[in-house]
Amino acid sequence: MSFTAIVGAGPLGGALAQRLASRDRIRRIRLIDTEGRIAQGKALDIMQSAPVEGFSGRVEAAESIEAAAGADVILIADPAVGEGDHSGEAGLALMRRLASLDTDAPLLFAGAGQRQLMERTVSELRVEPRRAIGSAPGALQSAVRALTALEVNGTGVDVQLLVLGVPPHAALVAWEEATAFGQPVGSLVPPHRLAGISALLPGLWPPGPQALASAAARVAEAVVMGSRRRFTCFVSLDEPPVRGAVVALPAQIGPRGVEAVLHPALSRQEQTRLENGRVPPA
Repeated sequence: MSFTAIVGAGPLGGALAQRLASRDRIRRIRLIDTEGRIAQGKALDIMQSAPVEGFSGRVEAAESIEAAAGADVILIADPAVGEGDHSGEAGLALMRRLASLDTDAPLLFAGAGQRQLMERTVSELRVEPRRAIGSAPGALQSAVRALTALEVNGTGVDVQLLVLGVPPHAALVAWEEATAFGQPVGSLVPPHRLAGISALLPGLWPPGPQALASAAARVAEAVVMGSRRRFTCFVSLDEPPVRGAVVALPAQIGPRGVEAVLHPALSRQEQTRLENGRVPPA
């Protein structure tokens, strides 16, 4: 039976397992952590909530990283013991183990602090760029939609916009094509108010585990089930002059990972800021 693997049973990993289970679109979820008892406890807790939440999928636990072999998609979260996401040299060692598995599954980096790890996974471990996806920008984009909705007396669902680049300090909102209620946001909100929202971007990063889990769950479902939606994700660019840079752009996601990277319509100023934010790996 196919399954989705989550590596790390920390706060983000647990939230992600809960979110995937409660959405009931992925039938089998495997929560993997070397602290097996913690992973087992969280998996059991989620399963015991199934009758209340009304989902029928299965959440199981495993200790061995090799238990991710055969997954449709492997989500990289945070360890049960310690602080922060899987990142740094320990994170790269983890990715080396995952890359050695006999699998072609996409690797979905769910944490806000994993952009560099994603970059190194592609550049140093020679993982195909299409397999590497970072979902955290979707959580930041959701926060900006919510703030913009307050300006137009609506809800985040009424607002459509893109947050691009490299958060926290080299991110930008593509106001040129942002809409609310089907109308250009620029016709509804004064420029100084939009500039004020843009100025808040660094303070909105990193998003919390619930927002990160929501963003990652939807991308994971797109990998497993396919989707016509476009998701703002960290993607590894395979084009000059910044080949190998990892930036947030809208992408089409499917069973093989990143199927297409889209380049939205930007003003000249927005395009310049996006280009300046693309930093090639050191």
